[in-house]
Amino acid sequence: MKRRAVLGTLLATLICSAPLLASAQDQKPPLRIGIITEMSGAFADYGRQVKSAVDVFMKEHGDTVAGRKVEVLYRDTTGPNPEAARRQAQELVSVEKVDFLAGFGLTPNAMGAAPIATASKTPMIIMNAAATSSIVMRSPYIVRVSFTLPQVTAPLAEWAADNGIKTVYTLVSDYGPGHDAEKAFITAFEAKGGKIVGSVRAPMANPEFGPYLHRAADAKPDAIFAFVPSGDTGVQLLKAYGDRGLKDSMRLITTGDITDDVFLNRIGDVALGLITSHHYSMAHESPENEKFVSAYKSMFGADARTNFYMAATWDGMGMMYEIARQLNGEIDADKAIEIAKGMKINSPRGPVSFDENRDVVQNVYIRRVERRDGELYNIEFETYPDVKDPGK
Repeated sequence: MKRRAVLGTLLATLICSAPLLASAQDQKPPLRIGIITEMSGAFADYGRQVKSAVDVFMKEHGDTVAGRKVEVLYRDTTGPNPEAARRQAQELVSVEKVDFLAGFGLTPNAMGAAPIATASKTPMIIMNAAATSSIVMRSPYIVRVSFTLPQVTAPLAEWAADNGIKTVYTLVSDYGPGHDAEKAFITAFEAKGGKIVGSVRAPMANPEFGPYLHRAADAKPDAIFAFVPSGDTGVQLLKAYGDRGLKDSMRLITTGDITDDVFLNRIGDVALGLITSHHYSMAHESPENEKFVSAYKSMFGADARTNFYMAATWDGMGMMYEIARQLNGEIDADKAIEIAKGMKINSPRGPVSFDENRDVVQNVYIRRVERRDGELYNIEFETYPDVKDPGK
């Protein structure tokens, strides 16, 4: 009888434990996203922007998808450091077993991580790095949800030529994206009959823009075209433009990096009237952008501002969630990339799709800086629809 009692207790324990064992076996591991970005140093704004957009996205869409808890792991390159990005990507895929690599504010860092994405067959979502098609061609597992500089520059050159600007002097930062912007503007402007009367490249470190602007003014062009990275460099350029009294005598046209929505109020009145081209504005009128801006303000306060990097991060997170849903949480890199290539996103910036090379196709807007309700915004007034990188 004692043996029967013991057997009965064991049987009851097994029966009661069975649902718990089954539940543990059915539970899926976390979906891990490794974000490599610049969280300290001169480009720390990029890291802050991507993290804030991830936080807002997960608050709005939840931290679970396809039955898997989403975990985001951040790695800081501290600036343009392709070797650090390569090591961090290797650690994320081999030790942390991430399902996706993402982030990459700067082109060299995306280039550094690309071979790891290929070797490990890990989908890699670029949320900013904006050099030409060379980035996505570095790995069959890269998809870019952000933009390319030629993509947003060529429409500005076309607009300038169509609106009475016949001669231009170009001023760009002396690094890869600056060279891309310079080449794209010159190619598109000359194709429309415009003439380039001079070009100069300013150093990335501590540039003093005054002499370059005066050199450009001495060439007496109809306009100066400028590209510098968003953030403090753009602020410095426009301050120099205003302080030297060039606003009334020399027209300036730029890509939207310089009038980054996050920094626009800091730039001040010198930016008023500036014509720029870009793929996102905080003032873009659509239900998707209204929802995005509202969600961001609800988390970070009524004075918080959104920008193009945050919008791309929002879309990149949405892409990874949708891939996980369609694959029922089982991330296969080749299937994931096929899903990404076929996506059509109703983005805060407008309609977004992807070309055969896994690069973004989107509207590019010509904008004018205006004051609305006491704040400065990039107000869109002309649209170039479904723009690809012009190098393709």
